[in-house]
Amino acid sequence: MSGPRIIPEPIAQLPWRVILLVTAIGCFGLVVLYSAAGGSLTPWAKPQGVRFFVLLAGSLVLSRLPLDLWRRIAMPGYLVLVVALVLVELLGAVRGGSQRWLDVGFIRLQPSELMKLFIVLGAARFYELMPPAETRRFSGIWPVAAMIAVPAALVMKQPDLGTALMICAGGATVMFLAGVPLRLFIGGAMALAVAAPLAVNFLLHDYQRNRVLIFMNPESDPLGTGYHISQSKIAIGSGGIWGKGFLNGTQSHLDYLPEGHTDFVFATMAEEWGLVGGCLLILAFILVIRWGLNVAQAAQTRFARLAAAGLSTTIFIYVMVNLMMVMGLAPVVGIPLPLVSYGGSSQMTVLLCLGILMAIDRENRRPARW
Repeated sequence: MSGPRIIPEPIAQLPWRVILLVTAIGCFGLVVLYSAAGGSLTPWAKPQGVRFFVLLAGSLVLSRLPLDLWRRIAMPGYLVLVVALVLVELLGAVRGGSQRWLDVGFIRLQPSELMKLFIVLGAARFYELMPPAETRRFSGIWPVAAMIAVPAALVMKQPDLGTALMICAGGATVMFLAGVPLRLFIGGAMALAVAAPLAVNFLLHDYQRNRVLIFMNPESDPLGTGYHISQSKIAIGSGGIWGKGFLNGTQSHLDYLPEGHTDFVFATMAEEWGLVGGCLLILAFILVIRWGLNVAQAAQTRFARLAAAGLSTTIFIYVMVNLMMVMGLAPVVGIPLPLVSYGGSSQMTVLLCLGILMAIDRENRRPARW
C-alpha cells in the first residue's frame, strides 16, 4: 500500500518540462524588454510580466477542462467569433489606423486573435464528424475552405494581413492533415502565385503593398520603406557570436531600430545576446513545438489529433514568420515573436494553444476505456 502523495495527482500529471521551458522563454522576453527600455521595468517589462503569469495560470486552468468540452464548443465558438468580426467592422474601435478591437467596457477584445485558435478547432471538429472516405471529395473540401475564407476576408478588411495569413495557414494545415489531396494544395499554390500580382496591386493597402515589394531589396530605400528591415539586419549582424552584452545594445537604445520591443524584438535580443542567444531561443521554441507534435501523434481521437497538430503549427507559424520578417526573408506583416514581443494578444493566443495542448496531453495519459 502506497503512502499519501506529497504532490496532488492533478499537479504531478502536468507536463512540467514544457511549462518550465515556456516560463523560461517568457522570463527571457522580460529581460529583453527590460533592456529595450534602457534598464527599466516600465513601460514594457512590468505589464508584460503580469500578463504572462496571469495567462500562464489561465492556461493551466484550461488544461484541466475535459477535452470533450473543447470538442462541443469548437463550432459554436467559431460562429460567435465570425459574428464578432462582423461587429468589429460595424462598431469596432480604431487604433493606429486599424479597426480590430471590440470595446465592451471592461475589456478591449480582438476577435481575430481567438479566431486563430477556433479555425483550427472548428476545422478539426468538422473532419471528425465527416467519414474519412468523404474527406477527399468536394463535400469534404468546400465547407472548410469557406470556413477559412470568411474570417480571413473580414480580417483583411480591418486591415491585418499577418493575422489573415495565420488564419489561412492554420485552417489549411488541418485540411492537409485530415487527408485533403495534395494536388489541391499544389494547384492552390499555383493559382495564388498567378493571382499574387493582382492582389498586391488592387487588394492591399499602400503601406502593405510597399512592405511586400521592398523586402526583396530593402537597400533601394534604406531611409524610407526599407528602414525597418535594414536596421534589423544591422542590429542582428552587429551582435556577432556572443553579442554586445546585456544593456549594451545601440540600435534599440539609440532608437535606430523601430518597434524594437514588439515585431523586431528578436533583433533587439540578437544585438545583445548574439548568435548564441538567438540559437538557444530558437531551440527552446523548437522543443515546445516538438512536444506539441508528439501530443498530436499520441492523440486517441481524430479531433484531438488534428487540433493538437493545428495548434502546434500555429505556434510554429508565429515563430517562423517573425524570424523571417526580422531577417529580411519575408515582408513585414506585423506578426510578433510569441512570449517575447510586448503585447497581450499573441501572448494570449500562444498560451491558450498550450492550455488546449495540455488538455489533450492529459487525455492521452488516461487509460484506454473499453
